[in-house]
Amino acid sequence: MNLKKVAKKAKDHKYVLILMRHAKTEPSSSKGDFERQLTDKGLKQAKRVAKGLRDMNLVPDQIDCSSATRAQQTCERMLKVFGDDPKVDYHKSLYEESIQSIFDVLAGCKEKRHTLLVISHEPVVSLASQWLASTESDPSQLDLLNLGMTTAGIAIFGSDIPFRKWDVHQADLIAVLTPKDF
Repeated sequence: MNLKKVAKKAKDHKYVLILMRHAKTEPSSSKGDFERQLTDKGLKQAKRVAKGLRDMNLVPDQIDCSSATRAQQTCERMLKVFGDDPKVDYHKSLYEESIQSIFDVLAGCKEKRHTLLVISHEPVVSLASQWLASTESDPSQLDLLNLGMTTAGIAIFGSDIPFRKWDVHQADLIAVLTPKDF
């Protein structure tokens, strides 16, 4: 995937949403699923994706993140690249495997926010992406969502409608990317 083309297509939209699955984690934790930590690979993935987004001029002005440890660690690692500009909110609802939680975040987003990053989990990220993508979106990109999102994978959407007014099948699915694409 040509990242310059993706960046150019994203800039054609007033509002850009990036849905992301947290980075690679340890398989289990003695403290339970909620407390699973990122692996070294996961830390590298988060940094790589953040640098890629920065290089594409897609640094978010708002980040909504699951409150699970692995999602928070993904966010914190990305903030080292993004700097202090993005406003960050953590939500337990983004951990609880509900597509509605993504729509709730969109509904609560202020109109002044133009680039929104949501960090959550599978299968919520890929399922919400399928619901958001318009029927005019590139079929090959839509097919990638059927496979599920890889760790630190992202789906980039664009629209000229403010996030809080987004509904099902209204956003242009611009790209589905993995850390390797950066």
